[in-house]
Amino acid sequence: KAVRHLIIVLLNLAIPGIFLAQGSGIPLGNNSYHIIDRLEIRTGLEIPIFTAVQPFRRGDVAAYAIKVDTTFNNITSKDRNDLYYIFKDNNEWLGQSEYQTALTGKNEPVYQKVYVDSTKTFYKLVSSQNVSSQNSKYFVTTKKPLLKFFYKTPANFFELNTKAFQIKLNPIFNFKAAASKDDKTVFQNQRGVEIRGAIDDRLYFYSNILESQARFPNYVNQRIDRDFAIPGVGFYKNYQSTVVDSLNGYDFLLAQGYVGFNVTRHVGMQLGHGQNFIGNGYRSLLLSNFATNYFYLKFNTRVWRFHYQNIFAEISVESTNEGTGSGLAPKKYLAAHFLDFKLTKNMTIGLFEAVVFSRNNQFELQYLNPIILYRTVEHSLGSPDNVLLGLNGKWNLFKRFQLYGQLMLDELKFSELQDGSGWWANKYGLQAGLKYINTFGIDHFDTQFEFNMVRPYTYTHRDSSAGYSHFNQEIAHPRGANFREFIIKGRYQPINKLTIDGRMMFFEYGEDADSTNWGGNILLPYETREMDYGNEIGQGIGTNTFLVGVDVSYELFHNIYLDLHYFYRKQDSADRSRNLITNYFGGGFRMNIANRRDEY
Repeated sequence: KAVRHLIIVLLNLAIPGIFLAQGSGIPLGNNSYHIIDRLEIRTGLEIPIFTAVQPFRRGDVAAYAIKVDTTFNNITSKDRNDLYYIFKDNNEWLGQSEYQTALTGKNEPVYQKVYVDSTKTFYKLVSSQNVSSQNSKYFVTTKKPLLKFFYKTPANFFELNTKAFQIKLNPIFNFKAAASKDDKTVFQNQRGVEIRGAIDDRLYFYSNILESQARFPNYVNQRIDRDFAIPGVGFYKNYQSTVVDSLNGYDFLLAQGYVGFNVTRHVGMQLGHGQNFIGNGYRSLLLSNFATNYFYLKFNTRVWRFHYQNIFAEISVESTNEGTGSGLAPKKYLAAHFLDFKLTKNMTIGLFEAVVFSRNNQFELQYLNPIILYRTVEHSLGSPDNVLLGLNGKWNLFKRFQLYGQLMLDELKFSELQDGSGWWANKYGLQAGLKYINTFGIDHFDTQFEFNMVRPYTYTHRDSSAGYSHFNQEIAHPRGANFREFIIKGRYQPINKLTIDGRMMFFEYGEDADSTNWGGNILLPYETREMDYGNEIGQGIGTNTFLVGVDVSYELFHNIYLDLHYFYRKQDSADRSRNLITNYFGGGFRMNIANRRDEY
């Protein structure tokens, strides 16, 4: 009886604390991430979203926006515009109560605001009906749909809602061009489509595909030549314009897609090809979205104050662009888990562990255990693999600030660390950051300050195929290792439709000369290191890089923007032949896609 009573008590504690969000995720880079970030800090309202685990689920985001709208009294007109953006972008969740059970299932009956447009609202009893079949006033609607079938709602080119099935389809377009004195013309031309939907409250799906042509600045081209990979892109081929003879670059295809299943009210699984991100900063030292898409199986378990995520992924040892044949690229595997825990409504701390291993294109079955320390498994196998440990945390203060940070441990020996010997195997990284909302009391002027550092040889392994990389690209920080980085970001929204986003960055790092390994390139095995002791950040060919980027975006319609871009990058190297300046100004037009930024 005592055990039974304890179980009942624990369930009663767990169920109210859960935010039962399912459905597809919001693409990384979407405006919703910044909006949710600032709303959480500014309102002080407890957020059921574990913001270090990205992508966010649409149901979570919409329901938290409803919570802010109905319980927070100090909402400005710009806040209202932010909330309206979320409601338009996630209209399939507008009729849900705070503790929804599923996309179209039964809900707690509540009175809540329902939006007609950005200025008119009314209260209506939200019953347990199927949301998709309710009156259109339960959605943000368009007064005059295009040809009666398209853009019935502002965010979706086409949508279909039935009792058991809903689908939304949108075109993707991105064109930008810039004039650069040294790099000639820099451009991007991307066209594609995305689709998302759900079936029977259990199954949901998302897919997008992008056909792209692009010409990059010289510093990106140098990275491509080194890694045989465009950052964030898989296979590519050379491109020559049929219209302008001198306009050449790269042609590549990007695709992302997944299907998800709600196993229980608290457990969801997802099988797909895409990216993941763990952290609260601009960068992540644990798992980032810098590398190209990869195949993964993911489980998310949320109970009470815990969010536990497991990722099992198949990644590539090298780029398929390296070889001349058309054979199968060699595979390696990633198993990672992240346990995030809310200490208080304003403070969260998470534990991360990951292992990268190569088994002749075969997964190591012992790493499928979702609740064991991978380090213990790795030891039992004879320590053949690359295991990393991490810590992530955030703390919201005074409804104005957020402190956040990460600690990443590859290897560490405290006696060597205390001696300050510069031992090569003291491999770790640190992140410290501060977000400041409504800086100097200016509404929607938000700033961010971030510091990152990673010791030489971090993320590497004696077996180069087990490095923390995919397709010759870093799956943590884009600079790899052997660097320090300072970032200042500012975002200002003077009027509802206009956003100014600026970044200033400084990097200090060391590069390799021919046939040397000073610890910055994580694709090299650490057994080719130059020395055992005296290793320090910036060793090798000392290089300093200063970067400034400014984007001005005007929203014509929902998720449709006119952009202006300014970019400046100066690279100063101890080897003067490596000095490089990039400076360009341009503009563009995009629809349903975030700006691509090559900032490293």
